[in-house]
Parts: sequence; structure tokens; C-alpha cells
Amino acid sequence: MVGEREALGRDLVAASYLKGDFVLRSGRRSNRYFDKFLFETDPELLRRLARHLAALVPRDTQRLAAPELGAVLLGGAVSMETGLPLVLVRKEPKGYGTAKQLEGRFKAGERVTVIEDVVTTGGDSLRSIEALTNAGLDVIHLVVVLDRGEGGEENIREARIAYSPLFRIQDLELD
Repeated sequence: MVGEREALGRDLVAASYLKGDFVLRSGRRSNRYFDKFLFETDPELLRRLARHLAALVPRDTQRLAAPELGAVLLGGAVSMETGLPLVLVRKEPKGYGTAKQLEGRFKAGERVTVIEDVVTTGGDSLRSIEALTNAGLDVIHLVVVLDRGEGGEENIREARIAYSPLFRIQDLELD
């Protein structure tokens, strides 16, 4: 899986790495950007990512969770790979219908692994984890495709959440 993982990293960069002037969700500016939608909407790349991410999900996980919008496809793919049910986490409770922030079935106390796409500071991931925890779920792990190396890992570990990035920015060959 090591050679396969290296090939996956190269393909991830080829599919989604952009250079320019970008404002990140954290508000920071960057001259490099990974467009998660370019790797998540490619079925072959998504399938390969799901297989590798599934290998990082702890065995005692009872349910997966994926924040909207960016990680929903990843969460669905990992759910299909593992057979674990999935909960979707909205940024805010919807203002109509059931007015839920979490979509899907779950029971309080279940052990949940969160699936994420790209982490910069970890703020969005931690907000999702807070919503899950507030609903009575036990978040045991965060699995992410890419850690940009800009403080996210430290912030997540400070919150006492086990953390497994498939790739760290320094693992990838960027031109």
C-alpha cells in the first residue's frame, strides 16, 4: 500500500493542486490551494481515497460523520468502503423542516470517527466535533485527506481528538 499511497499522493496533487492567490476558509491568504472538489468529484480518485481513509478508521468506530459540503462525498465513499453508517454535519441547523444540524440516524454514546477533506487550522473540524458531542456522540477520531501544516494538527490534538491525516503537505511533491 506504500507505493500505492505514493501514487495516490501524486494523483491528488495532479488533480487538485492550484497555484495563485487564494483566501482560505480560515481567512488566511495562500499562494497554494487544494481544490477538494476536484479530487472528490473524480470517481476513481474518490474510490482510492476512500480505501486508504477506511484503513485509518479505528476498529471500535460505530458511525462515521462528515461535515457539509466538502466532506460529504468522502464520508459517503468511506461509509460504503467500511459498511459503517454515516451522519452528515451541517454548518448550522437548517432553518426549515426538521431544523436539524445532524442528518442521519444515530444513538447517543456511539463512537464516531469524523471524515474530513483538508485541514488548515482545524476550526471547521472542531465545530463539527462540537456539534456531534453536543448531540451526545463520542467523537473518537478525526481522519483527514490532507493536513496543510498550518496549525490544524496542533489545535485538534489540543482538543484531545485522535488525528490521522492520510497526507501532510510535506509528504507531497509540489512543483
